[in-house]
Amino acid sequence: MTGWLEGKRALVVGAGSGIGRAVVDAFRAEGARVAVLERDPEKCRALSETAPDVPVVTGDAATRAANEQAVATAVEVFGGLDVLVNCVGVFDFYQALADLDPDLVDTAFDEMFSVNVKTHLHAVKAALPELRKTKGSIVLTESTSAYYPGRGGVLYVASKFAVRGLVTTLAHELAPEVRVNGVAPGGTLGTDLRGLGSLGLDARSLGETPGRAAELAGRVPLRVALSGADHAWSYVFLASDRSRGITGGAVHPDGGIGIKG
Repeated sequence: MTGWLEGKRALVVGAGSGIGRAVVDAFRAEGARVAVLERDPEKCRALSETAPDVPVVTGDAATRAANEQAVATAVEVFGGLDVLVNCVGVFDFYQALADLDPDLVDTAFDEMFSVNVKTHLHAVKAALPELRKTKGSIVLTESTSAYYPGRGGVLYVASKFAVRGLVTTLAHELAPEVRVNGVAPGGTLGTDLRGLGSLGLDARSLGETPGRAAELAGRVPLRVALSGADHAWSYVFLASDRSRGITGGAVHPDGGIGIKG
């Protein structure tokens, strides 16, 4: 692939590590100019050091102000915006409803849906005026958990079904000016997907799970353990003009889990 995104101007929300960072690298390799919104100051610093041409805004993607600042920065630097990608996420480490402390249900629900759903709403809302001008494209991050049970706990799976609903609803609402699609990755090597702070899991990273590569490969028909870089090419395709006839859909880089008997 060469130049699939030549001339495109993109904002990637949640791009400090994992899939988001891989999307930044893939987009730049394909000719796009990319701006970033990321909450973690250390990840922002690392990104600025390794990719000094990337405008980086440090802020909480669950807030209106941070998203509006990131869009404004991208437009100021690039002169417009063609693509919005959101890769923000938090995990619940397979917590079943029966195991959730009833005193924590409210706070855990609020945190999960704030990070995994509200960030998408704020990002799209902030970017929409610019994307309408350019007849742009939005790519949101779903998950295999938006299609199959068992790939997260009750809160995580519910939040990813909500993102799947956002893709469908926004694609209908924003057509014909703006395309909206999703990527539904399977398990990912090297991810820094953290647990819910409200459940005391924020110091735990899914990517540090022992034996993760073998576990990921063992549960899918293709017997592959996919990285963020593997997933990133699905975002490239959906952001490119080669997918100009696709909206309301999803690409599933998941090793074939959907055909597993």
